[in-house]
Amino acid sequence: MTTSKETSKVRDPRYPFTAIVGAEDLKLALILNAVSPGVGGVLIRGEKGTAKSTIVRALAALLPPVEVVRGCRFSCDPAVWDPHCPDGPHGPPDPPGLSGPSGPPDPPGEPAGAVRPARLIELPVGASEDRLAGSLDLERALTEGVKAFEPGLLAAAHRGVLYVDEVNLLHDHLVDLLLDAAALGTCYVEREGVSVRHAARFLLVGTMNPEEGELRPQLLDRFGLTVQVRASREASQRVEVVRRRLAFEADPAGFSARWSGQERALAARVAEARARLAGVALPDSELRRIAAVCAGFEVDGLRADLVTARAAIAHAAWRGRDAVTADDVRIAARLALPHRRRRDPFDAPGLDESRLEDLLNDDPGDPDDPGDSDGGPGGGPGEGPGGGPGDGGSGGAAPEEAGEAPEPAGAPADPGGGSARDAEAAGDAGNAEGAENVGAAGGEGGAGGLRGESGGAGRVDGAGPVRPARVFTVPGVGSGAPGRRSRAATPLGRTTGARVPRGRPASLHLTATVAAAAPYQARRGRSGPGLLLRREDLKEAVREGREGNLVLFVVDASGSMAARRRMHAVKGAVLGLLLDAYQRRDKVGLITFRGARADLALPPTSSVEAGAARLRELPTGGRTPLAAGLLRAAEVLRVERLRDPARRPLLVLVTDGRATRGSVEDSHRAAGALAGVAAVVVDCEGGHVRLGLAGELARRMGAEHVRLDDLTGLAGMVRERRAAV
Repeated sequence: MTTSKETSKVRDPRYPFTAIVGAEDLKLALILNAVSPGVGGVLIRGEKGTAKSTIVRALAALLPPVEVVRGCRFSCDPAVWDPHCPDGPHGPPDPPGLSGPSGPPDPPGEPAGAVRPARLIELPVGASEDRLAGSLDLERALTEGVKAFEPGLLAAAHRGVLYVDEVNLLHDHLVDLLLDAAALGTCYVEREGVSVRHAARFLLVGTMNPEEGELRPQLLDRFGLTVQVRASREASQRVEVVRRRLAFEADPAGFSARWSGQERALAARVAEARARLAGVALPDSELRRIAAVCAGFEVDGLRADLVTARAAIAHAAWRGRDAVTADDVRIAARLALPHRRRRDPFDAPGLDESRLEDLLNDDPGDPDDPGDSDGGPGGGPGEGPGGGPGDGGSGGAAPEEAGEAPEPAGAPADPGGGSARDAEAAGDAGNAEGAENVGAAGGEGGAGGLRGESGGAGRVDGAGPVRPARVFTVPGVGSGAPGRRSRAATPLGRTTGARVPRGRPASLHLTATVAAAAPYQARRGRSGPGLLLRREDLKEAVREGREGNLVLFVVDASGSMAARRRMHAVKGAVLGLLLDAYQRRDKVGLITFRGARADLALPPTSSVEAGAARLRELPTGGRTPLAAGLLRAAEVLRVERLRDPARRPLLVLVTDGRATRGSVEDSHRAAGALAGVAAVVVDCEGGHVRLGLAGELARRMGAEHVRLDDLTGLAGMVRERRAAV
């Protein structure tokens, strides 16, 4: 007869780690963290449907079990004295350096230990701050009058794995908590009369789809390693993936049993490598090599050097070596540096492979250092660049023995910097403003200019310098998705007050509730501990934070904008606004109008990088269908309002106000269709004589009017657009 616990395992078994096909880079990155948790975790970037979550969940079976203090909710190690544990203090009976007259009193005795598997704790994207960090135990507070702490997910993840799926969509206030705990190894909770600190050292693993937006740089740097995962393009490998998955779904328990031998062998090898870790030497020559590689890629700070060194040591232990070699450094650098190299925020992470090889092959110091004897591009047996293709986009690795995760030796996925290439000349038909395009070609220096023959439209290669742009906000208080732009009433922001709830309280304001009930306890016959509450005592917390908006760029790409290389500066300005949208977690869309029509170049998306790529290769030339651009913007906003009614839009119109296709009256009527939408008109009109057409357009739209020079000419300028609530 099976117990309920055994039945649960049969119903929800994890897919075996060793049964996963391909994804060799990802397997190795996870194994290195299992060998040495100090590496700092893994960020997994990849397209949808690449088994990112499956691989991470399978990792738990490889981690060695942990010994914990019996009954401790914070997974404390019985061999370590911890005076700060909320369930302690506990630890060995005579903690070194702490016993004696000047130290704390010895614990009453060594606590009984228990051994349990390492935990894999999942942090949902929609989790609350209370759930992550812990909070006051409301049940005990209200029934017993006891101020007790209820641990959160950070406590549960201590000495295990904290897994965040879609980590790039995590709310900012949760990211801040996660950053603090990951950096300090300790969680501090100061709220609702509770003051607690407890250990929170965990392996941080996150997955993300870059199409849905990038990570904040502060969180990105906290991940030790990063891996780009792509589905294999090899038909035979895809067939094997499908075959194994169907077999698992048909008989999960039987499938797992068939792979149990390889799972045990791999777990044993991880344990052996972890035991060998302390004896692995890092020669000075390899340490200098690591420093040279990190300096050569101009990564910020020294965390990259530390992570690369730890990963190289872990890889040497995994390969059974007693000293780090150049090959260990090579593999560690490929995993630790792509997301840290200094780059444009809109570029995809990656490394220049030829640059990496040049830096690795430079003489790092004393050539007689014995640490170099085992190094070199070839490494040890089975570590050469041969092998089959990998699911992670890297070159394959040599076949490994049963139960052993293969090691990648080829180039990693997406090794390039990801920057957009220069646009080629366009061959559009002639137009009335084509001569203005050509006349501007030789007028101004700098990167980029116009290409194309006389009478034809062209593209502007490159853009002006990307400078900090003004911060524009949507007036009023919204209720959209959490972000960093406009004020919003949100259940996840800071508490600003309390109110009587309408219906069931969404979030109880404990202090206000207790204050409302306290004066009536004697009248209600309450004389002992605890509190007697009634429905009229309940108070709901009022919270305010920031929301992300839909920033819709409507860009005039006609010939008049291309004149005198004005488009060069316009692209720099819009890229600055895009950078601001990236930092503030907005959705963005891009409409361009030129010639005879207006096009939705980028439907609203969370991938700001896609907007930057479309902008860089924006074609220019032709007449100016201003009215068509405004009407297209009104239609896009109407559709988006139906799809996501809570997300408020901000329209950014970039134009000189000319309308050479259609009349000025048509443009003014179209502007009226956008009245009531928060908008900014960036006036690109130049020259000594200005007609003020863009200013009049802004007046009719009820929009803020900003000159292009004012938007980009003051580096570092930050100004909030505020309106009456």
